[in-house]
Amino acid sequence: MPPIRPAVAMGLAAIAALVSDSAAAHLGGSASSVTADRSRMAARLSTVATGRFTRHELTRPNGGQVHEFTNADGVVFAVAWSGPGKPDLATLLGPYFPTFQANSVATARRMHSLRQPPRTAQPNLQIQVGGHMGWFHGVAYIPSLAPAGFAVADLAIQP
Repeated sequence: MPPIRPAVAMGLAAIAALVSDSAAAHLGGSASSVTADRSRMAARLSTVATGRFTRHELTRPNGGQVHEFTNADGVVFAVAWSGPGKPDLATLLGPYFPTFQANSVATARRMHSLRQPPRTAQPNLQIQVGGHMGWFHGVAYIPSLAPAGFAVADLAIQP
């Protein structure tokens, strides 16, 4: 087998990086990948631009909704979900999912006698989830990526 030239190797690496980054929109990821999420969830997509951010509304076949919020730089700074069945949180939270998982386990250990939903409250990562059997909701956002004037109430999904 002939050796791979450095230029070819660099080109392949660049393509792999682009493909892996655009595979799914996730917290801190690129807005261009929202359409990939639409396909993966088999959802309807509508986009609403506000003065401060853009809200990408994905309606899943089961009626559940996922909203992905992008700032002026096209970066997903928040996600919100509501409806029957949980969306794939590992995909939506991206590199922040392990932090969410670790905090959920730690909360469960500390609060074993109290039923509290998992929550992550760090200076640069806020995640709140809740729900009951058959209906789940939650929000996750990165305060440092949020546009000026952003409020958590902006993430609310109306039924």
